[in-house]
Amino acid sequence: MREIGVGILGFGTVGAGVVEGLLQNGELIAGRCGIRPVVKRIADLDIVSDRGLAIPAGVLTTDAAAVIADEEVDIVVELVGGTTIAKQFTEQALAMGKPVVTANKALLADHGAELYALADERDTGIYYEAAVGGGIPVLRAQREGLIGNRIEHIFGILNGTCNYILTRMELEGLPFDEVLADAQALGYAETPPDLDIDGIDTAHKAVLLASMAYGAPVPMEACPTSGIRGLSKEDILNADELGYRIKLLAIIKQLDDAVELSVEAALVPKSAMIGSVNDSFNAVFMKGDIVDDTMYYGRGAGRLPTGSAVISDIMEAAADVIQEAGTPTGITMMREREVLSYLPADEVRKRCYLRLSLADEPGAMAQVMHVLGEHSINVASVVQKEQHSDGLVPVVVLTEQARERDFCEAMKRIVGLSICLAEPVRFRLEDFEDEGC
Repeated sequence: MREIGVGILGFGTVGAGVVEGLLQNGELIAGRCGIRPVVKRIADLDIVSDRGLAIPAGVLTTDAAAVIADEEVDIVVELVGGTTIAKQFTEQALAMGKPVVTANKALLADHGAELYALADERDTGIYYEAAVGGGIPVLRAQREGLIGNRIEHIFGILNGTCNYILTRMELEGLPFDEVLADAQALGYAETPPDLDIDGIDTAHKAVLLASMAYGAPVPMEACPTSGIRGLSKEDILNADELGYRIKLLAIIKQLDDAVELSVEAALVPKSAMIGSVNDSFNAVFMKGDIVDDTMYYGRGAGRLPTGSAVISDIMEAAADVIQEAGTPTGITMMREREVLSYLPADEVRKRCYLRLSLADEPGAMAQVMHVLGEHSINVASVVQKEQHSDGLVPVVVLTEQARERDFCEAMKRIVGLSICLAEPVRFRLEDFEDEGC
């Protein structure tokens, strides 16, 4: 049986999960693949703390460069994180012709184009299943199971922290800040939590999904991004009463001549499958022109789920090394085209939920309707709540589809009306009509 040497850079949560998985199921993997993965070296700045694993003497080191250069290391696993030293390590390994396995979505979102080109030049690969969806093999599904399809759209819940916060706010009626603090205490959210709650983590994953779906690295600036910071219990309750739930959604659509991308909080129907995804779970819905609708669901993060995805990449890379396969599909699919066309954010057509705080005056709502009409925004329904003690009248408006530019201009006009007593709140409303979600 052929043995493949593995060098791991980064022995934190995911790195320890990878080693645990290889130790626990190494014989199972070897029996299934005919290849035995052996951890030869592990580099980390901290080689003293106990990870609860029995590591043979001589395996741990603080010298990452020595791990990369070790002749017994056939595959380098980058789990350092970030986009600086991790990029340097990845480039060093690729330059030596060694495949790199990584869970680093930020690195690939920011520097994917040059790293894919280097891997192709050196006739080797970057394997990155764990970068999107944790333990869910969604990228593998794209490049293997759906290889014969043109991807029409992708909708994803890709951040477990945000989904946990939204679930608890809805089910327990808790305020955003309280649930965020709980999420941090449980280790679901970092301190500071900006990457999660501002949608940046989701955007990193969205551009990787879009890159593979449409054949060219997608820059982060092509994906307008907002998060759930400061989300109000009032909007959670309103959405529930209207038959919706609020989710942080990655939206990727192939239009006639451009790709639409965004990450934003959106109202989704309770009756939709994506509306039933709770707690820290992730879900991705993809539609291919041949296969039609598919769904991928599971743990989106964590030591062992992410470790599982890394191990799957290690074994794919190992098979490619043994077979001298050269540049793998995961690289060639990212380099099919030189450029993609993106729909400008202000040209995106969407439905919206609007929450307005109006003065209790005759004709107040008529003024709002006049502004919406002037900007080609048709109204689907209006719900007026009881007057608050401070004299505000909360009004919820659900619109038909209109351009983002028109919504932005209408909101500016409404804010300037004397009857508008607080900043309007606006979220996308996604009904998934004919989209199988």
